[in-house]
Amino acid sequence: MFYNLGVSESGSSNPAYLEPYLQAAGKHGGGFGSLLWASPKSQATRFRALTRACRFKGKMVLDAGCGRGDLLDFLEESGDGPEHYVGLEAVEALAAAAEERHTRERAMIVRGDFVKEPVRLFVGADIVVFSGSLNTLGLAEFERTIKTGFEAATEMLVFNFLCSERLAGAEHLSWHRREDVERLMGTLTLDFDLLDDYLDGDATVVARR
Repeated sequence: MFYNLGVSESGSSNPAYLEPYLQAAGKHGGGFGSLLWASPKSQATRFRALTRACRFKGKMVLDAGCGRGDLLDFLEESGDGPEHYVGLEAVEALAAAAEERHTRERAMIVRGDFVKEPVRLFVGADIVVFSGSLNTLGLAEFERTIKTGFEAATEMLVFNFLCSERLAGAEHLSWHRREDVERLMGTLTLDFDLLDDYLDGDATVVARR
């Protein structure tokens, strides 16, 4: 299902793409349930695909829609920790959880909505990452965010997306055909790869500048 930017179907003034996260945060606070991942296992599977796509070690990384900052934990535990990490998060409960967990010198958590304020993506990051944070965007917001994220990255844009109905059964989720995403990437760069062999219904793209 595709959502449009603006008032949610529930009548809330919150953007429709944020509403599912805000509702989940109302129940789970800064806990895992507010991330809308199916399970920690599927989250880790996607993170492993990201590390197959590129190396984060020694880079400045922007994690756009960082949630609790779980990606940073995963990278550091796997020996692929970035030199500098900026987590950008629009849901206050998740931003607060990320801030509490990541007080290290080279990590910073910033509150902001990268769809409403795309300028937030321009922090000088070598790598811009969207992991799970595109799954509630409609087609126009999805394509616009990818284009802006690529422009904001000095080296690489890395993102995952739902590529079939298999994992997009919930009403708030949207999916996009691999061929359409490849066509979009081809308008930005010829140097990109798409991985779709790690989880049926999910795909990861790395696009190099």
